[in-house]
Amino acid sequence: MSGKKKLASAQLRIAVVGTGGVAQRNYLPFLKAQPDVVIACYNRTAAKAKAAANEFGGEAFPTLAALAAWQPTAALVLTAETCRYEVGTELIELGVPRIFFEKPLVAVHGQARVEEGDFFKGREMLGLAARRGCETAMVFNYRFFEQSLAAREIVRSRKFGRVIAITAQVHYACWSHCIDLIHHFAGDIREITALSGPVAREGDRVGSAHDVTAAFLTEDGAAGTIIGTAGMKWQHPLYELVLTFENGRLHLRDLDGTLEILDGARQQHETVSFVRDASRWANYDESFRKALGAYLQSLRAGTPPPVPGVDGLRELQVEAALKRSIKEKRPVNLAKEFPLQVK
Repeated sequence: MSGKKKLASAQLRIAVVGTGGVAQRNYLPFLKAQPDVVIACYNRTAAKAKAAANEFGGEAFPTLAALAAWQPTAALVLTAETCRYEVGTELIELGVPRIFFEKPLVAVHGQARVEEGDFFKGREMLGLAARRGCETAMVFNYRFFEQSLAAREIVRSRKFGRVIAITAQVHYACWSHCIDLIHHFAGDIREITALSGPVAREGDRVGSAHDVTAAFLTEDGAAGTIIGTAGMKWQHPLYELVLTFENGRLHLRDLDGTLEILDGARQQHETVSFVRDASRWANYDESFRKALGAYLQSLRAGTPPPVPGVDGLRELQVEAALKRSIKEKRPVNLAKEFPLQVK
């Protein structure tokens, strides 16, 4: 939903749904610092919502219905991904006008074990939102890393042309983000063929999961490969993404790591390193502030969100296609088998 009226100063009523570690570290401190934001908190454990409201300011509500009756400008759904579908659906049905989702949009069994059903639940939820006039948005804060922003500007200003090839190696903790970055730089994926590794690896923060390797084609004709694993060491780069364009190449790595640039037109090989006095986790935290700041600014201006909710569904579309390809041992056409909209 777009074209909403511009909001006057001091009218941002932001409901935080789910007040766990992510909310307390990456969302609530930033919201508290905004002079035009009023905060409300909800958690299925009422004491946690009350504690967050006491620490960061605002009011705690015992139910989602009570929170909706508070008439928030937007609700940030920061719950565990395993219950995001139920919470999001209830908020939509209660008439909340705008909902911002953490990633992935839906993952009933956790982000390292997305299934086909998660895509269909996500599509059902966004369809309900569209019918009810609820505007949805996603975080996908990796788009707001300095290396991602610099890469987008380089592609634009240096006329790198179209993407012709993509390679990615990704820890499952960054999996949905990297799929989104592929969409962000190269557009939609048309077809994918995937295999699952025989061994379930134990990974930091994501649990046990099988490796996945896939080859894919984009709608614009680029060819790509992606490897996902839980076994990558945490101290190593958590993802590497190489984008080859008609007139150059970009190599993005880790949580705002060094950006490598090959510029064919200028005959230059460059590296761009960002501030070294900050850890990867400080850069990670800063990307949340940038993503949330951009979203709040869209609310103030009455413009569409910087990352729409359908981009979360696009990410699930890829994951669902991966699982079907692995199960049925064949290529999967995403638009035909997992259409984003119900006809």
